Amino acid sequence: MFFPLHDKNPKRHIKFAYVNYSLIAITIIAFIIQSILPTATENSVIIGFGMIPVVINDIVQQPIAWLPEEMTFVTYAFLHADWLHLGSNILFLWIFGDNIEDALGHGRYLVFYLLCAIIAGLAHYYMNLDSNGPLIGASGAVAGVMGAYVLLFPYARLFVIANIIIPIPLAIPAFWMLGIWILTQFFFVFINSDEPIAWWAHIGGFASGIILAIVLKRKDFPLLGGR
Repeated sequence: MFFPLHDKNPKRHIKFAYVNYSLIAITIIAFIIQSILPTATENSVIIGFGMIPVVINDIVQQPIAWLPEEMTFVTYAFLHADWLHLGSNILFLWIFGDNIEDALGHGRYLVFYLLCAIIAGLAHYYMNLDSNGPLIGASGAVAGVMGAYVLLFPYARLFVIANIIIPIPLAIPAFWMLGIWILTQFFFVFINSDEPIAWWAHIGGFASGIILAIVLKRKDFPLLGGR
């Protein structure tokens, strides 16, 4: 319903969100490498580094013998299905991630991002124990960033394209867009959507972002800001 373009939310503590931009660069580079591989090799990479519940459950053997299966709760977040999948995640991370890094600090933001990826992966795993399909994509970790953003900056202005009959440019508070986004995830879970989208990873990531933001934010950084 809403396609974000940018936000109006100046940083207070840091000049350059180098951790966020490094995560973006690593994710893009990983996808470029993935996309230039022969199809069979790319599929092997996705199966080996994606998080597959039946592999975690030891029903199926880990395809990459030297990689501990628990590591796939991190590695999956740096693989993507296609350019659209990658682009949407990178856009959201570009818009929201710098402010979360500002609120947490560089080191804690990196820990925050990786923990959100892990918890999102766990949410998907526990809700799909018998799945043999690999979970890939940064969506869960990015959902964590969005969860933190709606807690720390609910009133920050977002400039979006609203798809209401026709595309309309709007400036709206962050809680409207991000609130509708998370409600949409619950809606698709409720109707048991068969789309190949990891709804529970999004929900788990979003929830973990809210909780971790409270724990990891700077002591002097207020909640519910961004006015």
